Amino acid sequence: MKKILLTMALLLPLAAQAQSTWGSFDREFEADKPWVEVAAQLPAYPKAENLVEFAVSSATRNRHAIDTASISVGEDKVVRYTVVIDAAGGARNVSFEGMRCETRERRLYAYGQADGTWSKARSAGWEPIKLRSLLSYHKPLFEEFFCPGGISVHSAAEAVRNLKQARY
Repeated sequence: MKKILLTMALLLPLAAQAQSTWGSFDREFEADKPWVEVAAQLPAYPKAENLVEFAVSSATRNRHAIDTASISVGEDKVVRYTVVIDAAGGARNVSFEGMRCETRERRLYAYGQADGTWSKARSAGWEPIKLRSLLSYHKPLFEEFFCPGGISVHSAAEAVRNLKQARY
């Protein structure tokens, strides 16, 4: 009996180490899988009742809002959303975009037209988010609403909750 207990005591750490090694192997294998973007579907054009304003900085007089009905979190972990920017001079810019929290990148999918239609962006590659610019609306979207702590929100509801709880 003592021999069996002694053998088990010696083998238990080896079993734990093997399990830990296989667990890390699985994580490494998953990390090596190439990322594949899910095809983005254009949302409905934003409606005023779905817009939630957010602050960018005191350096801009523009008003920024997200269309909460357009927010989605894809299987590819891209947070997609429509942003509406009302410039101090009266112009309005509408765009449908995506944000990858994992890589700190953003992508422009389409521009909104005055007639309520979308025009696909010509240059629609992934670009780094400029987190140091006071004028970048991507900075608060990344840091506070869609990627707090650098981790993607799990659902559109979580992103909407983050936006609505913001105080500015």
